[in-house]
Amino acid sequence: MQLTDFKDILYQADGNGLVTVTLNIPKRKNAMSPYTFYELYWAVDHFERDEKLGAMVITGAKDPDVNDPQKEAFSSGGYFNESAFNDVSDELKKEIDISDIAQKRLTLKMFGCYKPIIAAINGLAIGAGFTMPFAGADLIYMSEYAWIRLPFAQLGIISELASSFLLPRYVGFQKAKEIIYFSKKLTAKEALELGLVSDVILHENLLLHAKDKALALIPPRGAGLAIGRIKKSMHEPFIEAISKTLDLENEGLGFCVKTADFGEGLMARIEKRDPRFTGK
Repeated sequence: MQLTDFKDILYQADGNGLVTVTLNIPKRKNAMSPYTFYELYWAVDHFERDEKLGAMVITGAKDPDVNDPQKEAFSSGGYFNESAFNDVSDELKKEIDISDIAQKRLTLKMFGCYKPIIAAINGLAIGAGFTMPFAGADLIYMSEYAWIRLPFAQLGIISELASSFLLPRYVGFQKAKEIIYFSKKLTAKEALELGLVSDVILHENLLLHAKDKALALIPPRGAGLAIGRIKKSMHEPFIEAISKTLDLENEGLGFCVKTADFGEGLMARIEKRDPRFTGK
């Protein structure tokens, strides 16, 4: 896939070794479809292969019709409306594995990229809107107004993007289960206290801060070669376990999406009410 083919993301290199990738579907709060994940995979691929680029920053586009920073969205999670494939060629559709609900291909691509990736979470981050940067970014900076929710159990499904493996290793099994089982909303401050993010930044300074941190990791300010080796030595021992976790997540998701509980979870979300599950 060529850079000029991207429609859900913006890929902007600044000439100083930094590329900014922006989730650019603000009218749906930057919700990510299978096609969006496909574009993200190729964005990382181009980044890896471009010798002029040393670091990546990922952020979410601001809705031009929303002026309240407290209502911004980094990403509202997964988007599975068929309209997401409008204007996508039949050839590209064949390359997207819709059975890979846990996004194994993208997760392993991001986790196995040994150039630094930084996330600038500028607003709400729901479901995959957090698990994607959680699995793929080395450092996560959050706006003071941003918040996180992993709503999987409330929807009658399980978590994805290897968060089943990663979250307990950040916060412990008990706290991880509490966060996922009860779909707890976490403020930026709470996420920082739990060690899920690197820092909380004033909203207006967030993107500049993330870019400055990224530039500090690559020449001339940072020893990019050493950073890459540090990242490789930290990540590589976990790749096999993460791969197995993603297989288990895909198996679990494939089961859950066929249940009545999943249908009830979706309807409850649409109707803005508490779900009434039957265990079927």
